Amino acid sequence: MDAYKVIDGLLNNNEILRTADAVRAGISRPTLGTLVKNGKLVRIAHGQYIRSDDMVDELYMLQQRSDKIVFSHETALFLHDMAERTPFLHSLTIPSNCKLSPILSEGCKVYYVKPELYELGRGSVISKMGNEIIAYDIERTICDILRSRSRIDSQTFVEAMKSYSTRKGQNWNKLREYAEAFRVTKLLRQYMEVLV
Repeated sequence: MDAYKVIDGLLNNNEILRTADAVRAGISRPTLGTLVKNGKLVRIAHGQYIRSDDMVDELYMLQQRSDKIVFSHETALFLHDMAERTPFLHSLTIPSNCKLSPILSEGCKVYYVKPELYELGRGSVISKMGNEIIAYDIERTICDILRSRSRIDSQTFVEAMKSYSTRKGQNWNKLREYAEAFRVTKLLRQYMEVLV
């Protein structure tokens, strides 16, 4: 059995191979180590590998390490094409009754939210590299940046508010509903009155 051919069959475009999946397919852990040593695979995290010629989708990789991560704030703005530049740090939200390991949260801006608000606006989007990841929708993201405006770069904040006010397909009813849930209705009204 050609281990690399089996692994190639497990991987689609830019996917991550988990040790458990390789073992289930009959590839031993030492064989994975050999493939890394020979330059055919790259170990990107504990128990996670990609082909040596694949580019790493950092968002997808982070998502695979915890099912509690939802990309939010600046990262969600970027995913929804409402930010000009890639965020320096990935922003993610988790329920306040959970905790991320320090290794996982390193290099990220972590936001905590009450468990009852965690699911609001949660959905899947396609990363810039073509992988499905979990992020908040545009309306939730606007409410998030309003709530966290002191932690958001002012230029990013203003661009996002302008972008939402002029983009097609906004859902003003959903935005008002979310704003009420997060108690930012007054703030939202103040900013939108200036922009609309």
